[in-house]
Amino acid sequence: MIDVHFIYVGTAIGALGTAIYLRDTLRGTTKPNRVTWLLWAIAPLLASAVEFRDGIGLRALPTFMIGFMPLLVFAGSFHNPAALWKIRRLDYACGAMSVVGTATWLFTQNGVVAISAAIGADFLAGLPTMTKSWTNPETESVASYVGAVINSAVLLLTVTHWTFEVAAFPIFILCIGTAQVILVGCRPGPRLRRAGRAAAC
Repeated sequence: MIDVHFIYVGTAIGALGTAIYLRDTLRGTTKPNRVTWLLWAIAPLLASAVEFRDGIGLRALPTFMIGFMPLLVFAGSFHNPAALWKIRRLDYACGAMSVVGTATWLFTQNGVVAISAAIGADFLAGLPTMTKSWTNPETESVASYVGAVINSAVLLLTVTHWTFEVAAFPIFILCIGTAQVILVGCRPGPRLRRAGRAAAC
């Protein structure tokens, strides 16, 4: 295990990765799915507000940054028309189900149910972007997801008492971030499609 203060190092690395994603969005080389990035901002910002209210203090900073940086990406997508990614019905459907999951997280008093709802909400919010990363990885930037993986790994290394409530969400972020690094960085979707077309010929 490592010292808990390394959480802030992980947070800084995660923020830097998203800042690079934001830069690419402002340039128009990255085209974020607005449904995903807006919903990725809402739940952490609500959670950080609860943490600040409960007097957690600086320990609420990582949670706040996890929501604040996606909010900047969402806002940045309106700056450059080239950064626009068309929203489909599937995106709206995933967004609506994610909102239901977030509401469940907000109103439940059971820790396991709340965390499970938050994970479900985040997964549904990210599904449109994961689909886009499979079909059009060139519209994404891998830096944000690399930062998320490092941030989650650092957080998990600080855990001294493993419970579902403590570890489930960081493990989920580690998994979905790793999947995105593979989808965007290695681009298996286009490679498999090219291989399929070559085999058909």
